[in-house]
Amino acid sequence: MASMRPTETAAWTALATHHAAIKDRHLRELFAEDAARAEKFSAEGAGLFLDYSKNRITDETVRLLIDLARARDVEGRRDAMFRGEKINETERRAVLHVALRAPRGTRIEVDGQDVVPDVHVVLDRMASFAREIRTGTWKGYTGKRIRNVINIGIGGSYLGPEMACLALREFSDKGMNFRFVSNVDGANFTAATDGLDPAQTLFIISSKTFTTLETMTNAATARRWIVAGLGADHAVARHFVAVSTNAEGVSKFGIDPARMFGFWDWVGGRYSMDSAIGLSSMIAIGPERFEEMLAGFHDMDEHFRTAPPERNLPMLMGLLTVWYNNFFGAETLGIMPYAAPLARFPAYLQQLQMESNGKHVALDASRVAWQTGPIIWGEPGTDGQHSFYQLIHQGTKLIPCDLIGFCERLSPLAAQHDLLMANLFAQAEALAFGKTKEELKAEGSPDFQTPFRVTEGNRPTNLILADRLDPRTLGSLVALYEHSVFTQGTIWAIDSFDQWGVELGKALAQRIIPELAAEAEPATGHDSSTNALIARYRGRRGW
Repeated sequence: MASMRPTETAAWTALATHHAAIKDRHLRELFAEDAARAEKFSAEGAGLFLDYSKNRITDETVRLLIDLARARDVEGRRDAMFRGEKINETERRAVLHVALRAPRGTRIEVDGQDVVPDVHVVLDRMASFAREIRTGTWKGYTGKRIRNVINIGIGGSYLGPEMACLALREFSDKGMNFRFVSNVDGANFTAATDGLDPAQTLFIISSKTFTTLETMTNAATARRWIVAGLGADHAVARHFVAVSTNAEGVSKFGIDPARMFGFWDWVGGRYSMDSAIGLSSMIAIGPERFEEMLAGFHDMDEHFRTAPPERNLPMLMGLLTVWYNNFFGAETLGIMPYAAPLARFPAYLQQLQMESNGKHVALDASRVAWQTGPIIWGEPGTDGQHSFYQLIHQGTKLIPCDLIGFCERLSPLAAQHDLLMANLFAQAEALAFGKTKEELKAEGSPDFQTPFRVTEGNRPTNLILADRLDPRTLGSLVALYEHSVFTQGTIWAIDSFDQWGVELGKALAQRIIPELAAEAEPATGHDSSTNALIARYRGRRGW
């Protein structure tokens, strides 16, 4: 890791000077000056095409951003990650989600041990079990075939599998239902089990420690639901499997440890959808398709590892995020997939990016003096066009956006796919160029309306195109953002792989739980607001 803080580098100073010189330049001018701009500012790799020409950049901008990446040693830290070095410095752990999709025969070491064979042992066990479920070889307690799979987890143990199952539903076994429970709100569990037969339902309990409060609360509820529905405590062994490393806890719950699928401390939760956490995805699409998804991840890993910065998709996207976040003062990044199956992709990226780079302490333990991770949000197009795009087009905030589309349709409705893609291209064009007062008048806009109809443009976008939304492409797309997050965190001199900020609320919740019991004394150990809220809740909860 480069020791110098990013704002103290000559590259950062040069970018600040450059920003002052070009910040008011309009994309209309930039395109008018360079007929080859679209070709110049595009790159391709791992099945994805990136058009970043509609960004507020010049050749000099890209050169200076790459200078910043080199000053911050992004390539060196990347190589250290791939070597298995402990770049998660606050937890003294390796960061090796790339090992989860490494082909057999690849060698990646942690503390001198090659971890790739262990990864494939787990993948093989997952594949064997997935085939048992998909073929009906594995039966429930009463002898019925499993038709429903419910993944219980939270955070990284839930968002990735849910996103993937929805994104790849065309490839999923249509004779099965896949549902997800994460929220400790009992309404989440009730909705997930509504209409299901316990005799045909399998629960996957995803918790590395098998102690996560929300997950284990829902797991206990699921256990009671199965036992009540099937009338036998030992039915649990036929209707539960675990993704965990706590064999003792799993066994105590009633799950056969032979049906526990493990992973490692060098896999962060938000980077784990291609590990055993993805068991529900593998059951849904089958081991062969899951392997294709892993190949897509690996394609992007290799692209990130080997492509030069000026052609490196994750590096370019990460650097552009830094450009807007730190020099233009943009506080958010919109993710807009023009594909209904990617409805949960923005939510997945919220955790990936905001838990990774939502940090205010640098690696040297000092408080950062620069903005770190932006707020990530978004919805699928064309839904967003009729809700929040108005603010992006004519609001007072600068909101860079990633627009994602696919050339081939998943639906037989070809004309509707053309309409969808026309909207994608039109939005990128409208955001970039807008419409001037003169253009509106030439079109016959009434004078009283014209000021309100002007759209300034100069709103930046990345447009990502792939041929088709399939397992391999999804893997590549997720890895693209993983490595973009890595690039940003390296620039900002923060640890993108810890998440200490989520621990405080969990600890306080554990303290408050017994204070909500009916027989408990009134809470007095908190601030006056929290004490009063606890008292109000206890008096009005209705039971």
